[in-house]
Amino acid sequence: MSRTDWWRSAAIYQVYVRSFADGNGDGTGDLAGVRARLPYLAELGVDALWFSPWYLSPFADGGYDVADYRTVHPDFGTLAEAEKLLAEARGLGLRTLVDIVPNHVSDRHPWFRAALAAGPGSPEQERFHFRPPSPGPPNDWVSEFGGVPWSRTESGQWYLHLFSPEQPDLDWSHPAVRQEHEDVLRFWFERGAAGVRIDSAALLAKADGLPDMPADGGPHPFHDRPELHGIYRSWRRLAEEYGAVLTGEIWLPDAERFARYLRPDELHTAFNFDFLARPWDAAELRASIDLTLAAHAPVGAPATWVLANHDVTRTVTRYGRAEDTGFAFGRKRFGTPTDLALGTRRARAAALLTLALPGSVYLYQGEELGLPEAEIPRALIQDPMHARSGGADPGRDGCRVPLPWGADGDGPGWLPCPADWAHYAVERQATDPDSMLTLYRTALRLRRPFKDAGPLRWLPTDAPHALSFARALADGDNGDGSAVLCVVNFGPRDMALPAHRELLLASGPLTPGGALPQDTAVWLRA
Repeated sequence: MSRTDWWRSAAIYQVYVRSFADGNGDGTGDLAGVRARLPYLAELGVDALWFSPWYLSPFADGGYDVADYRTVHPDFGTLAEAEKLLAEARGLGLRTLVDIVPNHVSDRHPWFRAALAAGPGSPEQERFHFRPPSPGPPNDWVSEFGGVPWSRTESGQWYLHLFSPEQPDLDWSHPAVRQEHEDVLRFWFERGAAGVRIDSAALLAKADGLPDMPADGGPHPFHDRPELHGIYRSWRRLAEEYGAVLTGEIWLPDAERFARYLRPDELHTAFNFDFLARPWDAAELRASIDLTLAAHAPVGAPATWVLANHDVTRTVTRYGRAEDTGFAFGRKRFGTPTDLALGTRRARAAALLTLALPGSVYLYQGEELGLPEAEIPRALIQDPMHARSGGADPGRDGCRVPLPWGADGDGPGWLPCPADWAHYAVERQATDPDSMLTLYRTALRLRRPFKDAGPLRWLPTDAPHALSFARALADGDNGDGSAVLCVVNFGPRDMALPAHRELLLASGPLTPGGALPQDTAVWLRA
């Protein structure tokens, strides 16, 4: 645990507490459940855990509407239990990242309640974006969840919420807003958190006056504003006091602008959503890998690789859909045809591809089990995206279904577990040498010696629909300077493996003649 740059090559596991493990049998995951499963996470082989918000919240948006950053939601446990969890994880060699949601708070946060009570023109309202009554919304912005991002108070005032109405946006030009968040960072760093993941990190700052969207392609009024960099420089100085890490959720198509957040005095890392968004295609994924590595190189930051999280359709399902295997909210429709066998085969290959790349990797809970997206009955969907889309978008609950631990079921959960999920259960996969769980455990164990290996070097291949690359490493026994090769076959024809000393791991069986079939990946010792 002594390495200060551990985050450069870490495997980090995202825990969505509400759905991870239920410790008291009430149908909701909790910190007791996580603590009981820490040995599972240590055995899996990850280096750190990232926890989605566990704070006091009305759960209008899955806990991302925070009412109190210094209080754990009673459904999950207590602050004392969170402190025990941080310590127990550390004892098993697992660092912990907590989630920070700086763009907005819950409408039940004390600040917003005080703002409503104090009324127009009060100092309390200056911490938010209030506007006087008018016939229509103050500008033409569109919510991140769709629809108008303005709601009225009882007095007729408007207030801004880039997400749901229950999530009023904070005004980051106000010094009290900046000070409060720095105090919250210190609060969790002093309790042992190794870092934070910053939600919607590119949305905090808004243009003066909240103008309409520019018609001429000018600067966006609330995306990627220049004022953000000063905020994160101050956070970086604070984090350095504790040896803590800052990771941003930044959705930006411009790689150069994305990299600005990763300069040495700003964030340590940021999620690479370009890779997640690409379809299962050799040329597309190679282009994303090259783009990512090129963007990170000038600022000296490590790349991050992500296949899934709590906001996107699960990998097995995305890769099993024929019309487009890339990520898009618009392609989550109910009843979309899905070939789960195909998706699982591709997801296994994608796991080896991702874990072989230089940098850090994030693994969302349940990916190691090969869980597909669950189709939740409409009447039980809780995600506000579903309602705000008029019911067209099923929302994100399908990737938030509680994990199946026991082969005989784990009892009712806050979201229903599909009836045919028994074969995904940890209890069954743990003893199956061919399971997805076994693949991830093996890959994460084998990754440890070479996660800090040399840079990626593409290798030529005779197959037009394949990726092959090497990463050099020094042999610990004789120093002969060998390398690890990763080869992925995306095409319809079997391909011969390159010369190698040892087959370390394959995502699926090779042909009887030892060739690599379609949608299969291998790690080789060269």
